[in-house]
Amino acid sequence: MTKRDFLAMEEWSPEQIDGLLALARRCKRGEISGGMAKKVLAMVFMDPSLRTRASMETAMFLHGGHALCLEPGKGSWTLETDVDAVMDGTSVEHIIEAARVLSRYADALAVRVFPKGTDWAVERHDETIRNFARYSDKPVINLESSRRHPCQGLADALTLEEHLGETHGKRFVLMWAWHPKALPTAVPASAAIAAAHLGMNVTIARPAGYDLDPDDYTAIGDLASRRGGSLQITDDVDGAVDGAHAIYPKSWGSLAHFGKPDAERAGRDGKRDWRLTMDRMRRTAGGKGIAMHCLPVRRNVEMDGAVLDSPQSAVIDEAENRLHVQRAVLLELIGSH
Repeated sequence: MTKRDFLAMEEWSPEQIDGLLALARRCKRGEISGGMAKKVLAMVFMDPSLRTRASMETAMFLHGGHALCLEPGKGSWTLETDVDAVMDGTSVEHIIEAARVLSRYADALAVRVFPKGTDWAVERHDETIRNFARYSDKPVINLESSRRHPCQGLADALTLEEHLGETHGKRFVLMWAWHPKALPTAVPASAAIAAAHLGMNVTIARPAGYDLDPDDYTAIGDLASRRGGSLQITDDVDGAVDGAHAIYPKSWGSLAHFGKPDAERAGRDGKRDWRLTMDRMRRTAGGKGIAMHCLPVRRNVEMDGAVLDSPQSAVIDEAENRLHVQRAVLLELIGSH
């Protein structure tokens, strides 16, 4: 039997993603119990987590399975991720052996690894997560990599459906937000892909110099077109939020200055007004658009506290939905339902 990995939403067919969302709704309604008795999920966290780790461990417990968590360099050996490395430095174990060994212990692997390099031309290939999948005999789930966060994207899609009902033709705004440091593009790209999957008219509002990777725009635009939506890119943030049904403020670093922190930091100067405020929320569709964020969020930096605490905030529902969509992914890959 050929294994299936879950590395990016767009690598599954729209019908398969619809199936996962339907399964997540059943899980949330309490219609499914069990299904993963004696199943083991090996999680490798090369970067920190709150929601991802807690929700994956809870998902396995709820269905009778077990999750073990490894943090390389904190209780397990540091991992070398360069396939061709000469390991005469500080790294002790290679991901090739780690993936192969964990495949013998567990029914699936789940890996979180943020971009670490100085060259986007290298990082954009997402080699670490894809090499885990290459060398693992069992399914690999992406818990956020350099390019994608598909579990967050699924949760975003479920949240949009719950709050908006019919999503086709409604307006989703991915809004770049100022942040004190450069962040990865995995979450914003995945959020836009989720909205495109739902047939929404996606607008990406970002300052000049803060475009996503061209391949991300292609993936978002192609999927939106297939599903009856559209993609627009603008630097007019206030024009973008006018009439929006959902706004997703999220920071990401300039890929043009990837690995050049001084130049990247200079590019963010003077852009602190790129923030989701209550004034901007009042400009949404009927003044009732929803505010979304993957969390953690910098209060009063990316989004005002008044927005986060308002009835229009969907961020806690979004966080809860991480649990239910991941239950669906695990049941589909290694369980029964």
